[in-house]
Amino acid sequence: MKHIYILFLFVSSIGFAQIPSNYYDSANGLSGFELKTQLKSITSNGHTARTYDQLYDGSGVSGSNGYVDTHSDTDVVGGTNYENDGTVLDFYSENPTGDDPYNFTHNVDEGGNQNSEGDCYNREHIIPQSSFNSNYPMQSDIHHVIPTDCRVNNYRGSYPFGNVGSVNLTSDNGSKRGTSGMAGYSGIVFEPIDEFKGDIARSLLYFATRYEDNIDGYTSFNMFNGSNNQVFFPWAIEVLLDWHNNIDPVDQRERERNNAAFNFQGNANPFVDHPEYANLIWNPSPDTEAPSTPINLVASNPTDNSIDLSWAASTDNIGVTAYDIYMDGNFAFSSNNTSATKLNLLPGLPFCFTVVAKDAAGNESGFSNESCETTTNNGDTDLTCTTETFENIGAASGSYTEVTWTGDNNLTWKATDARTDQTLDNKAITIRDGQLEATNISDIFDTIENLTVTTKRTFGGASGTFDLVVNGTIVGTIPYGDDPITTTINVNVSPVTSLVINNNSSTSNRVMFDNLSWSCGLLSVADYNLDNLKLHPNPVKNMLTVDLKSDVSTSIEIFDILGKRVLKHATSKTTELNLQNLKTGIYIIKITQGNSTVTKKLMKQ
Repeated sequence: MKHIYILFLFVSSIGFAQIPSNYYDSANGLSGFELKTQLKSITSNGHTARTYDQLYDGSGVSGSNGYVDTHSDTDVVGGTNYENDGTVLDFYSENPTGDDPYNFTHNVDEGGNQNSEGDCYNREHIIPQSSFNSNYPMQSDIHHVIPTDCRVNNYRGSYPFGNVGSVNLTSDNGSKRGTSGMAGYSGIVFEPIDEFKGDIARSLLYFATRYEDNIDGYTSFNMFNGSNNQVFFPWAIEVLLDWHNNIDPVDQRERERNNAAFNFQGNANPFVDHPEYANLIWNPSPDTEAPSTPINLVASNPTDNSIDLSWAASTDNIGVTAYDIYMDGNFAFSSNNTSATKLNLLPGLPFCFTVVAKDAAGNESGFSNESCETTTNNGDTDLTCTTETFENIGAASGSYTEVTWTGDNNLTWKATDARTDQTLDNKAITIRDGQLEATNISDIFDTIENLTVTTKRTFGGASGTFDLVVNGTIVGTIPYGDDPITTTINVNVSPVTSLVINNNSSTSNRVMFDNLSWSCGLLSVADYNLDNLKLHPNPVKNMLTVDLKSDVSTSIEIFDILGKRVLKHATSKTTELNLQNLKTGIYIIKITQGNSTVTKKLMKQ
């Protein structure tokens, strides 16, 4: 078996200096940010900055060897021993319940080249070094610098931690990278497996406390809000407290590591010794107050396929983080603004909307007033969903950074490792070793037919390809070379929940993207005269008869008003469909024979 665990010599074997019993006495009785400031003072006193190399080998540190001695080879979690084989414990690739995919040996496999997982391990900063300019003592603070697989460390990069909604990468042990699944943040996040979520959360809480005096300047890390007291954005502290309290509480392995870390650098992580401190600081009085109900909702400006929405902002004691929009009583999508546009609607039909406000604690307001509007019917049966020319990117050029911007139709794009100063037509986005993702596509578009984009290699390597990944599946490849290449991919996916253009090359190629567009096929298509077609009864209560009066192979599909298919049936004769389980409301029935299609509105009683 291959294992991943870090050698830890028992306290008794090397004479560890224990955390003093009175270490936290000066914090007794405190709460809120007063408690946090006192813990900053406690953890600052006695903290001896070690060199970066001493994390690997502990050279020059009496009685301690950095990573070798600050982790346990008797790691016990939930009563189950880990492999206890003296190898490196890697949060990003350890499999706590089965065979490990590979293992590392201390002082042998650190650093070096990495093309895939298992090639080497290195030092992962839970808070990226770029946030604090690689300064000491932060760079070598063992409470937030852990050994991890080189490749997965690279995958994580400087992304914040959080719960992933749409996955674009998974490590060998199930750690994930992808679009945030949390309200309040729509960017890319990294999510470790449950076994180590608490460890990472407590590392972040420690850093926010120990470096309280200057953490307001570390705003390049997307979990930090630029304050010294709160430190974290509401979405970030919400997930950290959940991981700390509920997903992965403190265990004995972590307590032993904390004791050894105290011996190594002279201070401890208070959230390991006193887990209750986290709530006392960041959640002393849980937010139970709901936002006010949105008012003055107005649906307006209908087209064949869209309706605009606007409403007055809600108020909240902490702050409104999002608005949920409901269409005909069903959740449709969310918006961070007080206006939105519902796209991909069917022509010539009425739609009614309501809005609910939410805060970071999950409190929800009441429903707003209902506002209804009817789409026009001018014969538009297909439309260009988006045309992204990348002209509105506001990021600085000349250096590689994570770029987020709002494009056509309020679609939010995120580019990793990107720059914006190299152009094809007007302004292009250039990707190196990263990806381009539409982070809120499921809120806006239902279907994608054909996607077109122009690419050109600008520096490094040779010609290659990117993968077009829709709903987690590769649906095509986008080539690039020294000359501009325009590629069209036939996607035909519905519903669309995620879209990522992902670099599948191992070289550091710089590739420009421009003029990205795609078309959407709506459920309502041009009507054809299918001879003698009849639907009855309509409205229908239980049984619907589709009277074909022919023996032509026919596909029958029924969609709800949000475009979700609820029934599919193939036949070549008159058919009765049992619709008893469908909810009361408006449906669209689509009947296809060969290249001919007809759609009709169906009322369910």
